[in-house]
Amino acid sequence: MPIRIFIDQGHNPQNPNSGAEGNGLREQDLVYYIGVELASLLNSNPEFEARLSRNSPTEILGTSTATSLSARVRAANSWPADYFISIHANASDITNASGSEAFVYSTQSEGYQFAVSVLGGLTDATGLENRGVFPRPTLYVLRATNMPATLVECGFITNAGDAALMNENPRLFAEGMYNGILDYFGMS
Repeated sequence: MPIRIFIDQGHNPQNPNSGAEGNGLREQDLVYYIGVELASLLNSNPEFEARLSRNSPTEILGTSTATSLSARVRAANSWPADYFISIHANASDITNASGSEAFVYSTQSEGYQFAVSVLGGLTDATGLENRGVFPRPTLYVLRATNMPATLVECGFITNAGDAALMNENPRLFAEGMYNGILDYFGMS
């Protein structure tokens, strides 16, 4: 039976729960396409089955931030997924802040090593700095999912270089995460 991976493209195309903006780009658009590319790579490998939280760029989940987040978690839990990845773009008032990082419920959770592998693959592919994996038990998508979960901040939308790379080459980010997933499962 294939390993089921639920890919949550963070945020909605508009409120409720729209994402960060920077360099003329919107987080929800960048991560939508990175997620589509990652699902395509996973679904082309018979070892995996992937589903997306947003199946079109205009799809809106929920009527508030809370119901948007619960819709994503409910879809993953009811499938049921074996692993959960929420894809995001970071933002900072410091415009030269750059790199990729990931969050997990706990460093003791099964999701921690999964996140380390996914982030490692991502940074190997993109050349962006690996900022590390950090516990963030307050994040709803990490505490309410029934499977190992990680939230990946691909790069900073507020950094011109990171933003351009995410916008111009979403497949590079997807390939990096895919390679990290293969590595985690000993398939690389």
